[in-house]
Amino acid sequence: LARSTHFSGPVFDLVTDEVVMPGGNVAKRDYLVHIGAVGVVALDDDGKVVLVRQYRHPVGAYLWELPAGLIDVHGEALDRAAIRELEEEADLTAGRIDLLVDVHTSPGCSTEVIRLFLARDLSPVPDEHRHERRDEEAGMTTARVDLDEAVAMALRGEITNAAALVG
Repeated sequence: LARSTHFSGPVFDLVTDEVVMPGGNVAKRDYLVHIGAVGVVALDDDGKVVLVRQYRHPVGAYLWELPAGLIDVHGEALDRAAIRELEEEADLTAGRIDLLVDVHTSPGCSTEVIRLFLARDLSPVPDEHRHERRDEEAGMTTARVDLDEAVAMALRGEITNAAALVG
């Protein structure tokens, strides 16, 4: 019936909608309208997946995640955005990239969808073309983990990032 915007920023807006429920009652629903993201399951020739460890302030912890980032370059194709994030966060590029799946990360409170890709035929980005990491990316580390071990990490609760779990 109506929407109120309480905050508008570069990554998300905070809104309240007035919604007619199936029984006819009207309810207010607060949520984030998110710009979206891409993520990469980068798998090397030895069956190891690339993980990044990054500090996430809202949860106050370092999390194991996939290389990923916002869809914040106007007109950029999503597969190209995924390669860009792989280059920026893991200093790798891929000879092949394939669509895996779209994931609603937290549909109870956000419109965010992350499109996950599988990247193969990995090669290093030359030193002179590497991205300078700042802010939360400055402390980011990367690791190549055997895929079976990454699954075990997830099952032990060491990987809790939704996109990484799905990927």
